[in-house]
Amino acid sequence: MSELPVYVLALYILAFALFIYGLMGLTGPRTAVRGNLIAAVGMGIAVLATLLIPGMGNWVLIALGVVLGTVVGIPAAKQVKMTAMPQMVALFNGVGGGAVALIAWVEFNTTSGFSGDPPYVVVSSLFGAIVGSVSFWGSLVAFGKLQGLVPGRPISLGNAQQLVNVLALLAALACAVAIGFGGSSELLIIGALVFAAALGLLVVLPIGGADMPVVISLLNALTGLSAAAAGLALNNTAMIVAGMIVGASGSILTNLMAKAMNRSIPAIVAGGFGGGGVTAGGGDVGDKVVRETNASDAAVQMAYGNEVIVVPGYGMAVAQAQHAVRDMARLLEDKGVEVKYAIHPVAGRMPGHMNVLLAEADVPYEHLKEMDEINDEFSRADVALVIGANDVTNPAARNDPNSPIHGMPILNVDQSKSVIVLKRSMSPGFAGIENELYYSPNTAMLFGDAKSSVESVIEELKAL
Repeated sequence: MSELPVYVLALYILAFALFIYGLMGLTGPRTAVRGNLIAAVGMGIAVLATLLIPGMGNWVLIALGVVLGTVVGIPAAKQVKMTAMPQMVALFNGVGGGAVALIAWVEFNTTSGFSGDPPYVVVSSLFGAIVGSVSFWGSLVAFGKLQGLVPGRPISLGNAQQLVNVLALLAALACAVAIGFGGSSELLIIGALVFAAALGLLVVLPIGGADMPVVISLLNALTGLSAAAAGLALNNTAMIVAGMIVGASGSILTNLMAKAMNRSIPAIVAGGFGGGGVTAGGGDVGDKVVRETNASDAAVQMAYGNEVIVVPGYGMAVAQAQHAVRDMARLLEDKGVEVKYAIHPVAGRMPGHMNVLLAEADVPYEHLKEMDEINDEFSRADVALVIGANDVTNPAARNDPNSPIHGMPILNVDQSKSVIVLKRSMSPGFAGIENELYYSPNTAMLFGDAKSSVESVIEELKAL
């Protein structure tokens, strides 16, 4: 790297410092926006430094790429709804992996099969090609599941799934080894990319919707590692550092998310659960009784309590109810009720989904409580208001050893004096598992769209 001009190296160092400082800001909602902007400035400086390297390639193609990326990226980011943010993250993350795979393909062609390149360049290029292809195609499946284009339930080959996965991996590695030993046929690099693509599809398709937050984080880590490998092959310091930061942070987050679900990463990759059938809505279900309530009774219960804990989930995101929830909380606070928000690590469809939505609605950061911080307070709460959350409130995770989610840490909603669940129907969550909470004697269901239900409660609170 010493052959780079001093001014380029100085700009890279500045960019890396901004990367790290910006990442530090992402540790909390209060500083997240600022941290994101700082990191973005760092990336801008890194791109500028790379363009200043003498002999930097075809400026027409570079300008075209910048224009196309800007034209596609900015409108997409501005117009995307918060409910669609997880699938946008999955899609944009996959594009990064796909870019790395294409870079490896181009380098293979321009060097006649990496002829004359040092071994580390060959190995890192092939690593980037395979991992980037896996990330790209796996991210497309994740996007499809989140967008509803692909069924959210696990789609697998049954007992043959793991064998086929291993064969796809071995085939991709075999093509890479053949290239490493001097193979220059373009069919080899195409084969590596195709078999890696098959592996990406085969790994993510059997994973159910319940595991999507972990999958998104894992694919993000893979994209970062592939970018770092491409940077090593291209002798680009910025790609190496940025890729390793993304890879490391994504790996740490993946591990934390898996622990939050009490599941191992290999178990998730081996095929998750989720997307099961739908149960009937309302009334009796077998020998279980569902109690229904209305907006008036819900308003009275909360208005005359001392503490209300709101438990948001993806249902709140779908209904875009976060602003209505904040308005409701203000009315309750005006009546002397303490309102807090319980945030489960995997609520929603990506890490931090609920935090982002509630911060958008100007909910005070100090009112957002993580699971470990809030769980002991449920027993003291007069009302737990569950808005579209499902699996993360299911007592079966704690009480039923036969449940697929047994052992997963949950929010102790059932320990509240009273529970009100806002939900469209009795359909299960991502895991496709019936929620025991709905049949508890202290639980009442308020059926309907979350935003409409909250707005009805607001009107009743105003009338009290």
